[in-house]
Amino acid sequence: MSDLEFEQKRTLSRAEAADQLEALAAAVRRGGQAELELGPGRLTVRIPDELHTEIEVELEDGEIDLEVELSWRTPQAQAQAQEQAEDGTADGD
Repeated sequence: MSDLEFEQKRTLSRAEAADQLEALAAAVRRGGQAELELGPGRLTVRIPDELHTEIEVELEDGEIDLEVELSWRTPQAQAQAQEQAEDGTADGD
């Protein structure tokens, strides 16, 4: 089970989708504490200097699904991984 999960599904115009992606790209470019507009609310996340990225394109039943995923460790998980690496107990992620 995840510590936090947010999912938003809605229909946007192409221009609205581009605006949302541009805002996300600007937040990632700035890094640090980033505020993301999520419909009626706002989410603040810390974005580090290095990210893991995954892009997936799937065609199924006449529908194209394009997913862009960005992931990174929380500061606590990063510190724990560093401690394990120093102790020689890393699990090989």
